[in-house]
Amino acid sequence: MTSAQPMLTSRRARAMRAFVRLALGGPLLGAALLIVACASRPAPLEPPAPTIAPYDTVRGEPLWAVVPLRNETGVSFVDSYAISDRVVAAAAQVRGVRALPLNRTIAQMRALGMHALESPDDARRLATELGADAIIVGSITSYDPYKPALGLALALYPTPRGRIEDPRHVDLDPRQLIYQPTEYTYFPEHREPRDEPGSVVSEHLDGENHQVIYDVRGYAQGRQDPEQRVLGWRRYLASMELFTEFAAHHTVAQLIRQEWLRTERMAREDDRRPRR
Repeated sequence: MTSAQPMLTSRRARAMRAFVRLALGGPLLGAALLIVACASRPAPLEPPAPTIAPYDTVRGEPLWAVVPLRNETGVSFVDSYAISDRVVAAAAQVRGVRALPLNRTIAQMRALGMHALESPDDARRLATELGADAIIVGSITSYDPYKPALGLALALYPTPRGRIEDPRHVDLDPRQLIYQPTEYTYFPEHREPRDEPGSVVSEHLDGENHQVIYDVRGYAQGRQDPEQRVLGWRRYLASMELFTEFAAHHTVAQLIRQEWLRTERMAREDDRRPRR
């Protein structure tokens, strides 16, 4: 055998080994590339669940105004304006409702010489001056940035002749129409039927409560970057600012639910009225 023959055989052996490695490694390489491609693909976006108001918007969406919330927590460092701003933002996200900026409401209160609202008539007067169909007054009832925990109580006062009809301004038996879902009242000395708000809610949201944790997780869906790896939805429990955002949204959503009940009750009562 000549010296050229072993060299040729060696070359063939190396080529065969390279072919085998390529054949065996090809599927693995393809799978690795597929995994990398899938990992680099952005996660699909999911819209958050909407809150929908029960109002007829043929003439436009009703306008809400929010009065700065009272601090009834006993804690002096609560920023009631910041929390009130969160309530405004939550109301503005409701489909079928518009919300005035908090600064606009404060400016109008100052123009009217109102440091605070003393009666339901003050609330309706302020709403009328603002051109609002309803006004929200309320209180911060508890505040703990370490759990976190936040309590909010809100009362909605429709204005007469606004686009949110108030059953106390129609010819019906007021005893059948008063509906207080909580014991909260913003004006305790005014308890006449016409002075009752349209809807009231009072919520205490404790970040250690499992139902609240479940609601926080649902709220975070569609409201955070799906690529967020640090904490994920639990960041709403790690930040009092983000927890306040959730609490405002949750409480306003409960207020909207009460408005659905109120308007449905109004419709039933209207059907029972004798036609003239």
